[in-house]
Amino acid sequence: MTPRWTIAFDADDTLWHNERFFRAVTAEFETLLSSHCDPENLSVRLNAAEKRNLRIYGYGIKGFTLSLIETAIEVGGDKLPVSVIEQILTMGRDMLDHPIELLPHVETVLPALAEDFELLVITKGDLLHQETKIAQSGLGHLFNAVEIVSEKTAETYQHIFARYDTPRIMMVGNSLKSDVIPAIEAGAWGVWLSQNLTWDFEHSSPPIDQPKYCEIHDFSELPGLLDRLGR
Repeated sequence: MTPRWTIAFDADDTLWHNERFFRAVTAEFETLLSSHCDPENLSVRLNAAEKRNLRIYGYGIKGFTLSLIETAIEVGGDKLPVSVIEQILTMGRDMLDHPIELLPHVETVLPALAEDFELLVITKGDLLHQETKIAQSGLGHLFNAVEIVSEKTAETYQHIFARYDTPRIMMVGNSLKSDVIPAIEAGAWGVWLSQNLTWDFEHSSPPIDQPKYCEIHDFSELPGLLDRLGR
């Protein structure tokens, strides 16, 4: 008898929308700072701040908000009004309070998968906010376990997969860099949910030479993929 799959999912931009809110706030930030810096230069400075601060603040909205403030002070200097900092803080709070918006077909496909497979969430970011989003999504009861990590590496996946002792495991996510490539390196199948909106830092080349690599363009394609691989 073929062992059944254990399927692990990324959360942000795999189960629900996330990146588009960051991009909307970035556009708002560029407008807010337009008298101090042109958008292209501001974008470069913000990206540099985010990259520099990842090891300090980690992933998520709180670290992003601090990088916005740091960048604003950098380009505005002594001429930067306190009101700009207040507006940035409000933007960050609004992002944290934004309701969950599930990606298409997640609401119908995930419960069907939960009937046949063991489901996990493996996500990175701020612990409190990720826990809150999972609770607000209405999907939490479908998962056998939720793993919130600071970084997704092959070693991280190996430690997680070892706890579940499953012969067939699949990691599904929108990030090649974080969800797919290190999961394959850890021995799992890596399924890339190809999205138009992916954070620049998560871009990588598809590992098309890897036999355990698959690509889907919509969440509704996942059951068909499982049928082809053998349930």
